[in-house]
Amino acid sequence: MNIENTQSQMRKGILEFCILSVIRRGEAYPSDIVEEMKAANLNILEGTLYPLLTRLKNADMLTYRWVESNSGPPRKYFSLTPKGEAFYGELEATWTELANAVHTLTNHKY
Repeated sequence: MNIENTQSQMRKGILEFCILSVIRRGEAYPSDIVEEMKAANLNILEGTLYPLLTRLKNADMLTYRWVESNSGPPRKYFSLTPKGEAFYGELEATWTELANAVHTLTNHKY
């Protein structure tokens, strides 16, 4: 069995929740999301992030606004829609339930 593959699948499973967690705190620029994820030791490439952001936007979970930049092209800042807020709440409840279950199972004393 390949541990790297298992680790990758576990990270992919929580990636959307983590990205939405960053955006939920306030408007977020994609490269800032990448940096925040890296700081939390959840490395993500922009090539992985952009398709996820597009999918979430197309599902009406996110919206964005363009902001002019002094050092290049305009920047797209993402924020949660009301539907995205509700979806985040469901993901948070699921995460809490899963984390508690895993904690119970991994710390069970016989």
